[in-house]
Amino acid sequence: MQKKYHVKLSPQERTNLVALTRKGKARARQLTHARVLLLLDENRQEGYMTDKQISDILSVSPSTIHRLRRKFAAEGLDAALEDKPRKGRPPLFSGRDAATVTALACSDPPEGYAKWSMRLIADKAVELEYVESISHQTVFNILKKTRFHLT
Repeated sequence: MQKKYHVKLSPQERTNLVALTRKGKARARQLTHARVLLLLDENRQEGYMTDKQISDILSVSPSTIHRLRRKFAAEGLDAALEDKPRKGRPPLFSGRDAATVTALACSDPPEGYAKWSMRLIADKAVELEYVESISHQTVFNILKKTRFHLT
């Protein structure tokens, strides 16, 4: 079957990709993409490899290989190596907010209480204006990430 998208690396691009993979200082996903592109290169002297062979050697899906072919052909080497930022809701609380909530949980409970509860921490964080609003479930999730246990 004739491929719709072809990967033909220039000698400079090939040299850059080899250097990138040899250093090993890039992110794992970027290294994998570089290795796939090196094997897809139609100008390589070692001979032609099928997408299936590349998929088996590098343990990547055929759809990843197809996506890399398409991205390289349409947008070039840099776009094929780098992922675009993904969509999604930005975090509501910064690391600083989480730290203040955790610090609050580590402090002594208010007078009249033997220990902190999630709801009490949430209410106190809003009262002290650490955060504008926060639910007891979010407090639980923050404390869970820090492996903090209320005793």
